[in-house]
Amino acid sequence: MTKIPIWRWGRWYLLGFLALRLLFWGVTFPNPDEAYYWLWGQHPGLSYYDHPPFHSWVQGLFAAGLGRSTLVLRLPNLLSTALLGWAYWQICRYLYPGEGADRLGLVVLLGLSSPLFFLFLALAWHDHWLITFAVLSSLCFVQFADAYRATGAGDRRWLLGAALCLGLAGLCKYNAVFVGLGFLAVILSDRQLRPLLRDRQLYLALALLLLVLSPILGWNLQHDFFSFRFYRDRTAGADQFTLNWLQPLGFLALCGLILGPIQTWAIGKRAWQGQRPGQSTAPTSCYSALAWWMFGLSTAAFTALSLVSVAVYYWNILAYPLLFPLLSQVFYRADGGLTRRRHLAIAQGLGLFVAAALVFHYTVIPFTALGGEADPDSAALYGWDSIAAAVTTQAAGLDQPLLLTTDYRSASALAYVLDDPQVLAISGRIDQFDFWYDSAALEGRDAVLLGESWHPICPAHLAMFERADPPQTLEIRRWGRVLQTYELVTGYGFKAGPPGYPLRPDYPLAFTSDGEQCAP
Repeated sequence: MTKIPIWRWGRWYLLGFLALRLLFWGVTFPNPDEAYYWLWGQHPGLSYYDHPPFHSWVQGLFAAGLGRSTLVLRLPNLLSTALLGWAYWQICRYLYPGEGADRLGLVVLLGLSSPLFFLFLALAWHDHWLITFAVLSSLCFVQFADAYRATGAGDRRWLLGAALCLGLAGLCKYNAVFVGLGFLAVILSDRQLRPLLRDRQLYLALALLLLVLSPILGWNLQHDFFSFRFYRDRTAGADQFTLNWLQPLGFLALCGLILGPIQTWAIGKRAWQGQRPGQSTAPTSCYSALAWWMFGLSTAAFTALSLVSVAVYYWNILAYPLLFPLLSQVFYRADGGLTRRRHLAIAQGLGLFVAAALVFHYTVIPFTALGGEADPDSAALYGWDSIAAAVTTQAAGLDQPLLLTTDYRSASALAYVLDDPQVLAISGRIDQFDFWYDSAALEGRDAVLLGESWHPICPAHLAMFERADPPQTLEIRRWGRVLQTYELVTGYGFKAGPPGYPLRPDYPLAFTSDGEQCAP
């Protein structure tokens, strides 16, 4: 037993984080992307344009069984968090026999106090399932690989479990590829594991992996590989190849700050000190090698990408989860006593402050609105009950009206608050709505079109109707400050165009890639 159990030391911090998480889950209106993925669940498909399908399949099942509510929307997060906690419990028991409960407590506190993981495990996005399945897959792989190194065999069920969970991670987000690359790097770098490359059970596991991932390939075969093209274009550099040496520094600095200063320091400390004798009672495990390979491969890839293009800090989220159990060694002495408690207290204090600020920002008022004009991304979180009431009132006099907006965010939020999966976005940006666009069903119908200052209603939008009424304006305010100004237009006789119109080069709204400005 440890002399200073982490649960006793950190129980008040833990309760603070849990209270903030439950407040967010139960009260905060869905982020527009949360509503977007909920809407996918109302349109079942093999996969989707922006992301793979697993999260939306789950959203569809929960909504079908339990209805639409904020609690139901984020209930899968609770399940994935419990599953992730179980996986970490197994890892801590495996690496630190006899100290598993205490080490798990430290892992939980390090994870909750990281702004990155507090937010991305709380939002009903794809990431919470991605992280959970990545850790589960890694646990299965390590169990198999360690036995294989010791006996030359290993239990095939662990290898198949690793493939299954890796496939499920791939059905969440494409950056799950770094988990597979980590497995491959461990095999290639360990001479005791290289015989696996000639072992048919490895290829049986690969076949299972491809089978699990087949819905993604099936959707792309049906839709001219649009999803793959989206990620290719998103990560492509400028037309002229140029190197920006400052962008990698900014990317790494932001990654370290969002992960948490103390967590980032602990990673550096752990990497510097290496494996000291007596630190772990499982020194023959390949777990540490796998954790560092995943961290290095993911971080190096996105740092290199930032040299020539855009790399977003949360793309690198799989670099860190396997490191948390290893970071416990930075905070424990060889005799099992807790050390560097000041560092831990700083991490918890900073984490609670940032978590409370995030909940305030998402629930009460955007921080940007306190200093002037709210940024449009944050303003999009507010006022949807009022907007829905205005849209419903304007549509009341129309026969089977279309409900249209100028951006996928506003269309998703409106669809969620109205519980109406038929709301549609028409914009210059390609999104999942373009694949639901049914020209025959839309042709000639009257509509209410919602736009806002971020994605305005343009002449090109109005030209898609035979005629349109003058716009009505709606301001969304918090604490006396205008967060966003919306416009409502009633249009008559929608001209839907030929099949697949939004994906054609002659689509009249394809004047920009994002729809944030009107054509001259």
